[in-house]
Amino acid sequence: MAKKRKIQPVAGVENISAERLAALHEAKPVAGIPDPGRWLVVEYQPAALFSLKISLATSSVGKTLVIPTPYSIKMAFVDAAFRAGLSDVECADFLRSLVNLDVRIAPPEAACVTHTFIKVRQESRDADPLKPYTPNIAYREIVHHHGIWQWAFDLGAGDDTLAERLVLIAPHVSYIGKRGSFVQFCGFSRRTELGPNFTQPVQNEKPWTPPERLHIVALDDFGKEADMETLSSYTDRTPKRDKHRRFVDVIVPLGLVNTGPGFSEYRAK
Repeated sequence: MAKKRKIQPVAGVENISAERLAALHEAKPVAGIPDPGRWLVVEYQPAALFSLKISLATSSVGKTLVIPTPYSIKMAFVDAAFRAGLSDVECADFLRSLVNLDVRIAPPEAACVTHTFIKVRQESRDADPLKPYTPNIAYREIVHHHGIWQWAFDLGAGDDTLAERLVLIAPHVSYIGKRGSFVQFCGFSRRTELGPNFTQPVQNEKPWTPPERLHIVALDDFGKEADMETLSSYTDRTPKRDKHRRFVDVIVPLGLVNTGPGFSEYRAK
């Protein structure tokens, strides 16, 4: 039996945060990105329709989220890390460094969700080897975004190595969510603060300024024990909720403004 590798905690985040934040507010480049600020903002242009099923969706009823989740963004970066030339060990270490990384998303100001029924072929319940699949129909939703996506990464939760890896890997990210939801890298910037056009977790104990239009949805993220051995698509291990994967109620700065028989329209203003 293979020996189970012990998951090491992300070291030093609590100890270096204050010092790290002070350094990030100095007017000097971090990972080659100028301007002060703790938030590394990466811009992407959607190059295809977007789709990412909500966690409660079934295979037949594929209701989609309007934005990617922090979990899907982090996994997209881990996937791109292999294509960027990082070794298996470096990719596993990179995944662990993303556990405490706060990710915020600023969607384009307009999104239109198309509701469709499509023909699919599903595995047959009969044990007939000559007819392994049978025709069926399934409900699917796809999103058209008009504008630029901005993904913000809190560099205060890591060190310069994490920042350098994010800058190295970001241009290699080519899709997010369902395969075929292609994006095109546009550029970097750094900011000291994020506006209400970015997602923010629901924090009832703290004051917050709501965006003009919004909806609240549970988005998944890495849990404290997330690791490559468990989250890999090629493992027999099953991720556990609140250990490897957690859900956070998030304010999304897009509100429903119009609906019809086959569409739903969301806008920021």
